[in-house]
Amino acid sequence: MATLGVDLSIDQYLRKRLMPVEGVIPQLAGIEMYGNSIPVGAVGGDLFEYINFQQRYNIDARIAHALKMSREYLEPLPLGHMPRNSVDAHVEWMQSKPDYHEALGADYRRAKASEQLRVAEVLEELRTTAGVLLVDAQGHGIISAKIASTIHDTFHAFMLSELDQNGKTTPAMFEKINLRLAHSVTARNALGWDREDHSREIATLLYGEIRPSGSFRFVNFGQPPPLVFSAEYEKFVEIGKASMVQFLALGLAIPEDHPDRNKYFSMTPRTRNMDSSDVAEITLMSPGDILFLYTDGVYDGSDERGRLQIEQVIREHQGEPAKEICNAVLKHAVEQDEQLKEIDEADRVDDKTVFVIKRS
Repeated sequence: MATLGVDLSIDQYLRKRLMPVEGVIPQLAGIEMYGNSIPVGAVGGDLFEYINFQQRYNIDARIAHALKMSREYLEPLPLGHMPRNSVDAHVEWMQSKPDYHEALGADYRRAKASEQLRVAEVLEELRTTAGVLLVDAQGHGIISAKIASTIHDTFHAFMLSELDQNGKTTPAMFEKINLRLAHSVTARNALGWDREDHSREIATLLYGEIRPSGSFRFVNFGQPPPLVFSAEYEKFVEIGKASMVQFLALGLAIPEDHPDRNKYFSMTPRTRNMDSSDVAEITLMSPGDILFLYTDGVYDGSDERGRLQIEQVIREHQGEPAKEICNAVLKHAVEQDEQLKEIDEADRVDDKTVFVIKRS
């Protein structure tokens, strides 16, 4: 029987798979990054992960496959042969219709071949792109870690599909993750749903992609907003609200135009599916500028005093590598926890994650 390492306990296993691995930190020209997490107990509900496209995916092989399919899609299926791919199958279906003629099939094949050429072109951009995933499941402990782990697995399953179909992540991917955490009407009814039970699997998510230009494009479901520390002004600078699109935590709002909308509970109305206009963007303009991402165990995004304290920590360490800045903020957050315990407010202590992107 297969075992997990050296008979790891469930909390050891979850902590191991939810913690970042320093060896996979992406290397981008002009960009330095580092992140880390500290759970409250043996395991927590925070998840942090680098998405190193160059290391995780075989970009060359994916590009070669897309180019191969672009050629194959153009080739008519020999008479009597089984369909080789989805395009063959669709053309075969088209041929069963009374209004079919050869030009329709040829046009469809050209369109699908063109899609594959675009996928190959977009995949090239992953060579100079790095991703970061932050998840914060409500609470801390085994259940929270399991929720974070579910989101992690769902994210990576959809990522494979996205790269196959589009060569990149799209807003549709995050709508699917959002739906995965929503409450199903039919499933809850089948399990004998107790209408007095208002518990929910609550988790926030921020996923972003950074490029050598300093551009950071991201989607945000309930996470505290990113902060930008200016090297020139030595403080956090204001970011335009248009650059900070934010949705509710995962699963709380299902768009009205989703075909399965009536199969899920939605806490609040949302008129439409997210699209490219809902992807927020921040650009680190100058060398030394720092993008600061965090979970609410470090800072909840609203307390001005807490913001100024973190700003001071970063100011004192701004000339150091991203790793040292990250660790300094985490050390500060742990010290704040000790103060909460001293005043009998230990219930406010939460898992902590910090991620620092620094333009060099």
